[in-house]
Amino acid sequence: MTRKNDSRADHQVGTDGQAPPGPAADHRVHTHGQPLPALIADLDAARERVEDAGAGAVLVLALGPATTAPWPGPGVAVHEVNKWERALRRVERLDAPVVAVAEGSCAGPAADMLLVADVRIARTDLRIALPRNDDRCWPGMALYRLVHQYGVARSRRIVLCEARLTAERALAMGLVDEVTDEPQAALDAALATLRTVSGTDWAIRRRLLLEAHDATFEDALGAHLAACDRELQRMRAGELREVRP
Repeated sequence: MTRKNDSRADHQVGTDGQAPPGPAADHRVHTHGQPLPALIADLDAARERVEDAGAGAVLVLALGPATTAPWPGPGVAVHEVNKWERALRRVERLDAPVVAVAEGSCAGPAADMLLVADVRIARTDLRIALPRNDDRCWPGMALYRLVHQYGVARSRRIVLCEARLTAERALAMGLVDEVTDEPQAALDAALATLRTVSGTDWAIRRRLLLEAHDATFEDALGAHLAACDRELQRMRAGELREVRP
């Protein structure tokens, strides 16, 4: 059983008029509960493989199920958060389509990665949750992307009122494009279409959409990083209180 959001057609752009490329392997990155530095390295490596592969390459983000560990993890400093946000931004500017396949609990880095994908496929058991620590929503650039993509009103509901979204709710809100019991079949169908698309044309149209909003990424990043640094300091202070006798 598969259900699709009608707006998915908006993500489909024309080919460059040339013959479709031959078979090309998709390049995947998995969340797998990795620590932040390892996840950044894997994401950058997968992106670079796509860039090197050229025409027909697609980056696939395999998301979930998430761990219950706090995000972004113990001992993380704000400069590492900056590296993570920059790695996501490089994916967001990739000259190739980015497809996310999400299942189970999608939180922490998985929620961040979902928001940079061009095409988003969800299994029926998907549950999306923005990362929270002590009931405080993590103030990363996911908030920026939510407002940029869905507006303040919808984002406010997600951040303040809906701690966890079901697959059907995410579909209704436009956070995912398709809900299915067979995510691999949906992915295969998406890849068959996307491999005929010019990566450069795709990237140009994506960038036009991303830059349509008034606030630039660079303008927003400093304020978000300052909030992340404040949250990291608060979390570290809490850890110190817990270890003291």
